[in-house]
Amino acid sequence: MFRTDVAEGVHLIQHANVNCWLIEDDEGLTLVDAGLPGTWRHLQDAVHTLGYQLDDITALVLTHAHFDHVGMARRLIRQTGLPVYAHSRDHELAAHPFRYAHESPIVRYPLRYPKALTVLGPMLLAGVPFIRGINEVKSLAVGEELAVPGRPTVIATPGHTYGHVALHLPDRDAVISGDALVTLDPYTALTGPRVVAGAATADASRALNSLEAIGATKARHVLPGHGDPWNRGAARAATVARRNGMA
Repeated sequence: MFRTDVAEGVHLIQHANVNCWLIEDDEGLTLVDAGLPGTWRHLQDAVHTLGYQLDDITALVLTHAHFDHVGMARRLIRQTGLPVYAHSRDHELAAHPFRYAHESPIVRYPLRYPKALTVLGPMLLAGVPFIRGINEVKSLAVGEELAVPGRPTVIATPGHTYGHVALHLPDRDAVISGDALVTLDPYTALTGPRVVAGAATADASRALNSLEAIGATKARHVLPGHGDPWNRGAARAATVARRNGMA
């Protein structure tokens, strides 16, 4: 699915229960997160629908470097040479995107939440076994306004991974929350604002604390890594996510 202007000049590519975001301005496009290998044709279609070519994507910014957020990264680097940005604490993960810290055993979740298989199955079919890491990653700094289209401001939101960041777009009244706050948990299939289950979260306490930083943006639009956009305010989303807790 491709949805334009989810927030002003921010477009959603949603494929296999994973979200990527295109931020558009006069300088071109920034891609936030790189989905799965099978998302490639959806990315091409989205870029062409907006009237651009792949070379008009001038940067890839990663909220974090789990496998389902770097799936197209290697191919994009090879074909366009674009720079990739991530927090320094996620650089090692970008190189080895399946070697991630998590608090709970992954195997227990499909047994307890069998509906999660309807979420995880399409992800697997979208090319998970073919994902390879990347080494060509530049560092971004918390508090920095990135010199890429859209000029997002980097917010520290560690917990899901140790280097997880959110991207605030104050002029678009939006925050891209990555997996620090989602509206679909892939490991439980539960919906509504929440943090991702311990199967894929490194530090639950820090993840819950990071909700405060997302809420503090007071953005109207919360644009998550999984699930549909939330348009009832970041503060409310953070409150609901905190109440829902972690599975």
